[in-house]
Amino acid sequence: MPATKFICPNGEKVNIDECLTKCKRGRRCMFLPTLRAIAKSLDRKIKQPSVTELIAGVRETYLKKVTEYAVDPFSVLYSLQGQAIHTIHEKNAEGILSEVRLEDGITSGRLDLYGNLLDEEEGILGDLKVTNSYKLMKALGIYKVEVETGEVYKTGLKKGQAKTRKEFRYDGVREILDWAIQLNYYRRLLEKEGYPVKRMVIQALCRDSNLKTAVERGITEKSYLIEINKISDYWLQKYFSKKATMLKEAMETRELPPICTPRERWNDRKCLDYCAARENCPYARRLIAEKENNTESVSSSESQAG
Repeated sequence: MPATKFICPNGEKVNIDECLTKCKRGRRCMFLPTLRAIAKSLDRKIKQPSVTELIAGVRETYLKKVTEYAVDPFSVLYSLQGQAIHTIHEKNAEGILSEVRLEDGITSGRLDLYGNLLDEEEGILGDLKVTNSYKLMKALGIYKVEVETGEVYKTGLKKGQAKTRKEFRYDGVREILDWAIQLNYYRRLLEKEGYPVKRMVIQALCRDSNLKTAVERGITEKSYLIEINKISDYWLQKYFSKKATMLKEAMETRELPPICTPRERWNDRKCLDYCAARENCPYARRLIAEKENNTESVSSSESQAG
């Protein structure tokens, strides 16, 4: 089931329908059409699990399908921005396959663009991402190293030690596994329909490209083209079949699936702050309670020390 409640700026939860009818606080936190668009974006009516749903943890996807949960409308704004980007491209995709949903017996996916996208050749599968500089830095394999300047400190605690400066390197491991899995399954769906895919490319728009933090991460452009390598069809079949089966069994038995893997839960960061259904997950609730208890303990210690 879709999200049923919004989380107001003051932390109060209100049914989405009630919010759209009249603000309980007497003053809306954003325009009504914006809130309507957010509500519409949350109301997914796809029966078959999508590629992106299966890439996420099975427990997360299951909880979003069978439990009621609340979302902060402000947390969805960037997603809404991404949808707007997709709409703009769809309206300007003459002669290009755009926003088409394909499916097989396992899952379904809505691909962004396919065709001659770069004036080079036909058969390019393109995907649009709106992301932040941190994720782009990781996706591009950018990192910093300390390099000696040839000088030494002449005074102070570091006297005699070599001076260093930080330099960017661009040959690190590209952390794009989820993006690669997604595009490769879209490739698989296209090829099953007789469309050859010669290249897979992501066009990533950096939403904080004009900020100092982006430059400090080595992100100097507003948009990047990122090539995606091919993943074995055998592996894709095995990966998606397993997760689809796990989700189907959970939906039929209404038994909570196993905890999401460390990668799927971002080493617990997603459980603490980003999973929309975290309040319905025993594992996430425990993590949140432990974090709150630790925060209270630290605050109490600081008060006593003062």
